[in-house]
Amino acid sequence: MNTTILRKTALGIAGLAFTGGILAGPATHAHATTDTRPVAVTVQADKPAVDKGKLIPHGVQGDQSRIDLNDEQTGNVKAIIVATKKSGLDERAAVVSIATALQESKLENLGHLGDRNDHDSQGLFQQRPSSGWGTVEQITDPEYATMAFLKGLKQVDG
Repeated sequence: MNTTILRKTALGIAGLAFTGGILAGPATHAHATTDTRPVAVTVQADKPAVDKGKLIPHGVQGDQSRIDLNDEQTGNVKAIIVATKKSGLDERAAVVSIATALQESKLENLGHLGDRNDHDSQGLFQQRPSSGWGTVEQITDPEYATMAFLKGLKQVDG
């Protein structure tokens, strides 16, 4: 995979993650309707009013966001893509997998972190042997961990 495709993939993932489309996705239900009724909002009297003008950016242009990946992270992204293709799933599944690993481990294949571990979570997806994801050796193998993650992802509607 060349660097341009990898960069575009990483930026696309960051963009999807920012907009919230990765985990939320579109509402897909055969009988779904859009509720256009006004929503009531309760404001606590003991808090000062918020200047809504300050909450909305007004044409402030910033630098382009980017994610610099080291060789380990790049290799893990490639392993996730290969495993996703091997599982027969599409690009969206790869994007969800990469975004999840980016959130969970910064795309680093983490071993046991000692006192910094809150449980027994390890690997790219912070899967737990005690929760049935596999052995420590399995969940720290990028291909196995991705396939296990995708097996769970297939059970999510949409």
